[in-house]
Amino acid sequence: MNEWLSKFLEQLKGLWAKWTLMQKLVLAGIVVAAIVVVIALFAVSSAPTMVPIIDAPIRDEIARDRILTRLNEEGVKTSVDAAGVVMVSDEATAKRMRSILIREDLVPQGTDPWALFDRERWTLTDFERNVNLRRSITAMVIEHVKALDDIDDANVTLVMPENQLFQADQNPVTASVIVTPRPGSDLTQNRKKIEGIQKILKFAVEGLTDENIVITDQNGMILNDFAGMQDFDRLELSKREQKHIASLEAQYRASVLKALQQIYTSDRVRDLNVKINMDMSKKAIQTEEFYPIELKADNPDTPYDDSQFAESITRSQSNSSTKWEGTGFNPEGPAGVEGQTAPAFKDMSNLYGKVEQSTLTQNEEINKRAIQEERSPTIERVSVSVNIDGKWKVKFDKKGEPLVLPDGTLDREYIPVPDAEIKQAQALVQDSVGFDRKRGDSVTVQNIQFDRTKQFSDEDAAFLRRRQFQVTLLLGLAGLAVLLIAFIMFRVVSRELERRRRLKEEELSRQHQMLRESALRQAEEEGVEVSMSVEERKRMELQENAINMAKEHPEDVAQLIRTWLLEE
Repeated sequence: MNEWLSKFLEQLKGLWAKWTLMQKLVLAGIVVAAIVVVIALFAVSSAPTMVPIIDAPIRDEIARDRILTRLNEEGVKTSVDAAGVVMVSDEATAKRMRSILIREDLVPQGTDPWALFDRERWTLTDFERNVNLRRSITAMVIEHVKALDDIDDANVTLVMPENQLFQADQNPVTASVIVTPRPGSDLTQNRKKIEGIQKILKFAVEGLTDENIVITDQNGMILNDFAGMQDFDRLELSKREQKHIASLEAQYRASVLKALQQIYTSDRVRDLNVKINMDMSKKAIQTEEFYPIELKADNPDTPYDDSQFAESITRSQSNSSTKWEGTGFNPEGPAGVEGQTAPAFKDMSNLYGKVEQSTLTQNEEINKRAIQEERSPTIERVSVSVNIDGKWKVKFDKKGEPLVLPDGTLDREYIPVPDAEIKQAQALVQDSVGFDRKRGDSVTVQNIQFDRTKQFSDEDAAFLRRRQFQVTLLLGLAGLAVLLIAFIMFRVVSRELERRRRLKEEELSRQHQMLRESALRQAEEEGVEVSMSVEERKRMELQENAINMAKEHPEDVAQLIRTWLLEE
């Protein structure tokens, strides 16, 4: 093997030596190109496979940012290539995101709807091509509808008639969809989700309109009959209106109740009732107002209003007067023709008269403005009622002790809230809710006693326990004092008896000592030897040692004696 390899290398070296420079460069270029191709294949094969949501590139950066933001809310990892195509990880995620983008109108304007359902098909005839196109569209619509979280199953039927020569003879494109909602889904009651399914169908099929789409559930109930859902929409609107009123009432209640509880404490102001009547209808009001002309503005430095107004200003005027005096003449017309003068004026013919007429025409300028406003909603009436409890005060005697009734309860006195404070609290509540007398608002503040039976019973029981504890404590202290005195007396008596017994023993020992000493002296005087017992000798030695110790160390002996006295 080594010989073959060595021969092969020698042949390569011989060939390399025989080649020209051009042949060597061509070979090096081929090797470099092969290496680049291998590296590119490895890079492409190692890159993750991404699926486009919309095949067409999105050039509008604002629309692309909205789409990316919505996909990020769903927690989907996305990427945008150099051409502007939004890519996701797999086909299932792409289908689900397409449905969401169509439902929420996030598909950019001008995007080809067919790009959402792009499938390449090889056909031979136009008929087969149209059939495959309808089948692919139907299959893709079913996949998109099933990708929705609220749908368990779906069945879609599309009718795409052939194109006719005249528009009047052209039959419309229709679609029928049967969906099976998932358990717990609100698809049958959520109008926005049903409209999203309609938009998916309209994007998928060209020429499909809302009136030609029928969406039913598995029981045959039509879901996109929005004209028949007016009662349901009205009910939902009424619920939202009531919820808005309840939130406004809760806001008023919380603000007013907090203000009163900070003044009278939460125990005296426990609840506050607020009722708001609102007109939720939408009204367009047009008002034409005429108001006077301001000649002089109010001076803010003066304590009174010194402004001047004029109802109108004369813009132009004209005067005219007519005077006539003489005989009245009523023409009768041509001779031989009966005149047209009324009988009432015939009696006035040829009468002498005098007429004076004066006319004044004056143009006045006034201020005028037109106001157009829309009101919705409007508060019609606000009713507020609140109860403030008074104060309860325990009565005390002259010694400062609380008075107790015969039944064992404390004697209390109720102090109602003064009328002046009631009026002040009512004014506070009125200002808090925006009281308007013309609107018919009502604010009632009353002073009614709360039922405090349980509270008083607990207080009385606590007072009784406290008093019993005090009495028990006093008796215990008194018994302890008696025991202490008895112990002290016993100690004094016992010490006195002990002292007397010790004195008596000392007296006896002293007498015995005196007797022994006297006996010894007599024996010495008589010259008689006296034998002493061992105990007596030991006693004499201890006594001599104690005397010597006392002489040598008087302070230590005194300290020892003091210690003995303290111990006794």
